[in-house]
Amino acid sequence: MVLRARRTGAAALAVTAALVAGVVEAAPAEAAADARGRPWPGHPDRLLVTHVVRPGDTATGLATRYHAWTRELVALNRLGPAGTLRVGERVQVPVVVSAAAKHASQDTSQPAQQPVAQPAPPAQKPQQPGPGWRHAEMTREQVGRAIAHEAVRRGVPVRLAQAVAWQESGWHQPVRSSAGALGVMQVLPGTGLWMSLYAGRPLDLRDTHDNITAGVTLLRVLLEQTGSTRSAVAAYYQGLGALRRHGILQETRPYLASVVAIRHRLAQRAP
Repeated sequence: MVLRARRTGAAALAVTAALVAGVVEAAPAEAAADARGRPWPGHPDRLLVTHVVRPGDTATGLATRYHAWTRELVALNRLGPAGTLRVGERVQVPVVVSAAAKHASQDTSQPAQQPVAQPAPPAQKPQQPGPGWRHAEMTREQVGRAIAHEAVRRGVPVRLAQAVAWQESGWHQPVRSSAGALGVMQVLPGTGLWMSLYAGRPLDLRDTHDNITAGVTLLRVLLEQTGSTRSAVAAYYQGLGALRRHGILQETRPYLASVVAIRHRLAQRAP
């Protein structure tokens, strides 16, 4: 079925509802309580769809999968700066009607391999980044391979590094959090300077390869400092100092559970 860009109003909403239903067809029935969606009052070109969070789901991953904006999803559901999702909770996903319609008009005769939680095909390029980002045009498939390469180089388990990166950004480089964390691995500028010492050169967090180097190197340091995968992942989220002072915080546990679930799914999909 080919959709025309000028379709608007109720017809476009009906078409997009069908698209959304198609997006979740591979998931259990309970994964989407309202696959048909409904208009979002005061927000043209948006359709609200209810999604029940499953292990491995992230705000960025859901936004990618449903053709939505992460910042709108986070704000609508009041997820907080970290955008943390809890398994079993219902979230409203604001689907961008025109984006979903455009996606449907593309050739989808060849099924794509999907890394985690049925996100967009790895070959799909992310939105056009703003100025200052380098190598941001890399596809998710290319980013995943770059993470694997750097993980092997740094002695970090590949699926662990990939899982943390997917949880942080959905393997998407031009992302900046409200706290100022940047890129695929969502590294803070101060942490980037710290990791530059280990790398032996300045790291540019707006460069996809340098960002991956910083994040994977940080994982290596945290694994060495904590001696535990769970503690290292927790420290990546809440900070090493906070981990040493307070242990794994309650607010960190959903993040940790999500990374573990993503790692498991990636391992299952490995050749």
